[in-house]
Amino acid sequence: MTLLAAVDGLVVAGASFGAWALRRTLIERTWWPESWEHPPKEALVFFTIPLVLLAIRWAGLYRPRRDRSLDSEIIQILKASVAAMLALIALLFITGSSVFQQQYGTATIAGLELDAGRLQLGALGVILPAALVLWRIAFRVGLRLMRRRGWNLRHVGVIGVGRLGQIVARTLERNSWTGIRVSYFVSHQDTTRRETCLDRPILGGLDDLESILETNKPDAIYLALPSSRANLIQPVLTRLEKFPVDVRIVPDVTPRHLPQSMAVSELDGMPVLSYRENPTQGVGGISKRILDILGALVAIAIFSPIMAITFLLIRLTSPGPALFRQQRVSLGGQVFNIYKFRTMHHVEDETADPTKTRPSQVGWTERDDPRITPLGRLLRKTSLDELPQLFNVLRGDMSLVGPRPERPELIERFREDWRGYMLRQHVKAGITGWAQVNGLRGQTSLKKRLQYDLFYVRHWSLGFDLRILWLTLFRGFVHRNAH
Repeated sequence: MTLLAAVDGLVVAGASFGAWALRRTLIERTWWPESWEHPPKEALVFFTIPLVLLAIRWAGLYRPRRDRSLDSEIIQILKASVAAMLALIALLFITGSSVFQQQYGTATIAGLELDAGRLQLGALGVILPAALVLWRIAFRVGLRLMRRRGWNLRHVGVIGVGRLGQIVARTLERNSWTGIRVSYFVSHQDTTRRETCLDRPILGGLDDLESILETNKPDAIYLALPSSRANLIQPVLTRLEKFPVDVRIVPDVTPRHLPQSMAVSELDGMPVLSYRENPTQGVGGISKRILDILGALVAIAIFSPIMAITFLLIRLTSPGPALFRQQRVSLGGQVFNIYKFRTMHHVEDETADPTKTRPSQVGWTERDDPRITPLGRLLRKTSLDELPQLFNVLRGDMSLVGPRPERPELIERFREDWRGYMLRQHVKAGITGWAQVNGLRGQTSLKKRLQYDLFYVRHWSLGFDLRILWLTLFRGFVHRNAH
């Protein structure tokens, strides 16, 4: 999606300069300017690029569209172009841009006398959508050629081996341009003796669903239950919530048993409902990553003296290393080593094997925990022990904003007890988050914390991240629940 957004920006810039050059050709009889000091301003590229990219994102064109038709993409491009042009005209009026002034002269076209500004905007209104549509068509054709040669593929599992499940597999196989490959089936029966379906393995029935997904992790799941088993859709969806995987539903005629708020698409006549998708894919994820890198670098520069002093104080006041490493889980179930300043008395076996966890440690730290050092108590109270996580952010393990990163053994416990807990892994774990700035830290309600985390996942936006970072300055460091 990075390439897509970058080229979209270049196409928009090209369309803007094209409209500007057309205006100069028709009115001033030359498109080459006497000076290059002002043309970029006159070409409006500083207005058009951000407005059009925002409109394209608003139209959902930076989300994965493997199983979306080209026709629907073209329609969305046209809608985004119209929205961007209306916003551009409004912005030019508000800012009093010289593009609407008569100083550049007029031209007569088809009996109509048009001033330079309106001629340029009219040309842009035609060139912009045409250029974007042609570029997106070329992009789609290029991707289709790549995917037909086995590149840029996504491997999926299909739940259902009946007529509907076979329709899904054949449809995806027929539309190889999507790059979606069916790796295996799961029977819609509780158990099965069948071993293959359409020359692909059947790994088991619904009774084996969890174990299958544990050992054969797909990029997505297509749920294709026949109408006779439609009553199982919601229970199966609930079970799939234990896994950080995209879920598509292919309804058998009438989706009566489905939740109402879903994105609906069509692939070669086959309706597909998007039950769950990663909110930070595409340009949204790129913008979040840029914010993470810039924010982490700025924070490291600001807090580096504090981190250096803290490092020395820990080494002077208690034996053992100053930094503590522990396994945590982030986006998609990825396990990583989190960095923190050590706040507890050093234990030798943890240094020898940082992945080793004593039974007594399984759980959150309690208030007045005797393992915490005096300095560690101050660091926890002020959240300064978490500053080394800025380096986790730079590495890409974490984000500045996201749900609290939990330990693998705790996640294994919570995923069984708390519905929707695994949806937290649809975004990267964060140093701060919506739950934290609302005081849900330490030994607070896990249910309430989960509600705030899921709200963040379902309503994520870059603006939401910026709001949380702002609130962190006032609520995120010192709090009565931090211990």
